[in-house]
Amino acid sequence: MLKIDMHSHILPAKLPNFSKKFGYGDFISLHHHKQGFAKMMKGNQFFREIAENCWDPQVRIEEYKEFHTQVQVVCTIPVMFSYWAKPEDCLELSRFLNDHIAEVVNLHPKNYIGLGTVPMQDADLAIKELERIKYELKFPGIQIGSNINDKNLNEAEFYPIFEACEKLGLAVLVHPWNMMGQSQMNKYWLPWLVGMPAETSRAICSMIFGGVFEKLPNLRTCFAHAGGSFFATIGRIEHGFMCRPDLVAIDNNHNPREYLNKFWIDCITHDPLMLEYVLRLMDSKKVCLGSDYPFPLGDLEIGAFVEKMNLAPQALDDIMHQATLDWLQLEKKDFL
Repeated sequence: MLKIDMHSHILPAKLPNFSKKFGYGDFISLHHHKQGFAKMMKGNQFFREIAENCWDPQVRIEEYKEFHTQVQVVCTIPVMFSYWAKPEDCLELSRFLNDHIAEVVNLHPKNYIGLGTVPMQDADLAIKELERIKYELKFPGIQIGSNINDKNLNEAEFYPIFEACEKLGLAVLVHPWNMMGQSQMNKYWLPWLVGMPAETSRAICSMIFGGVFEKLPNLRTCFAHAGGSFFATIGRIEHGFMCRPDLVAIDNNHNPREYLNKFWIDCITHDPLMLEYVLRLMDSKKVCLGSDYPFPLGDLEIGAFVEKMNLAPQALDDIMHQATLDWLQLEKKDFL
């Protein structure tokens, strides 16, 4: 069976010192402090340690073989988005990261598919890079954050970017980052355990209630981490829409439940019962295999729990590869 992991992260082995180059900011740099490991430094502060499977394409291919997975969709780590930076500097960083991913894809075209990153804080620069991503780098899509400098994705300033993605046929992966309430709940890793699921639901609701999906019906959007807390709270979300339309339905009067099969999600629930519930709400054709590799909070057995769920053969095929191919508008034959 062809398996495509549509949610994984990668970095170049070496990063320029962008803080020094630009003269400001806590841009990420790498300190290779021992063989096979590097410290990600946010300015002068330690952020996290990563291993060589975060930057070595061949190591990744070998690790994926253990789980019979042939293809990885790779995108940058969300901390690299740097939407807080000056737009021109963020564009330069984005181009550096995108060029690296293009090199990986070109060296291993049967094993890697690339998603780009763009300076979302400046629509003109973002669209310029979208066009390069489409026509020069030939990526099928991009990854963006769940909010842009605390602004929801339905804000008018981001609409031209989504409009350009639809026009160019570029898919969009929305990944939670810059989690709400992070400064109030750092203890117990709550930004990752509570904030990230809430962020993804925030992004979905913003795009539904803001009318983005209604205005751009051909925009192919996928939300990370199985939609976060959205599916567990769709009843509450719908009830709020029905009981307080004066607060909720002000920009779009369509029931949020109508959008359940108008976007994609990955399958990272870490829980077969939750995935069963999601599959009762969503067609399997909109549920993709994802892992969040190589980070420990991800599904680092690359869908092993899904393969044990006794799903119908078509549903399993959808999750393992077909939903991702449909989202990215790619052909199965190109990876066999």
